[in-house]
Amino acid sequence: MLLVGYCSGIRSERRLCEEVHLKLAYRWFCRLDLSDPVPNHSTFSKNRHGRFRESALLRHLFEKTVARCIADGLVSGQRLAADASLIEADANKQNATPKEDWDHNAIDPNDAPRAVKEYLDVLDNAAFGAASEVEPKFTSHSDPASQWTAARKGPAFFSYPLGGQETAFA
Repeated sequence: MLLVGYCSGIRSERRLCEEVHLKLAYRWFCRLDLSDPVPNHSTFSKNRHGRFRESALLRHLFEKTVARCIADGLVSGQRLAADASLIEADANKQNATPKEDWDHNAIDPNDAPRAVKEYLDVLDNAAFGAASEVEPKFTSHSDPASQWTAARKGPAFFSYPLGGQETAFA
């Protein structure tokens, strides 16, 4: 079902479930009969954040898909081009701290939510938090890994960058 969402530009899992429920082509692609129930939207996040969180299944699926595309001549596997798209984070500015007031050392990891614990665990990694010398204008309490941006020339919001450079495959 997620593949239908990605290919059709459906970003909401709730909306994806509605579309699969209504469109016969989507049901056919997902191998759902007319009488089969469409999975609940919460199934996706439960699997992503629970069941498959520590599993290498999604990485394995991705690598097999790329290998198949290379074998079939769809891609060369030599370079990866990524755009600089942004994914809006589900984080509210009202629940954020200005950079001058943010002290990650004052956070008790035992009391922090899962997203904050994960952020603190990788904060010093060169590939993550330490990769940039830029200090964020605001830090979200619920999702400190998100970044405050006004890149779309509108009101600023918390988001995740998706790249913006060309990289050679390893």
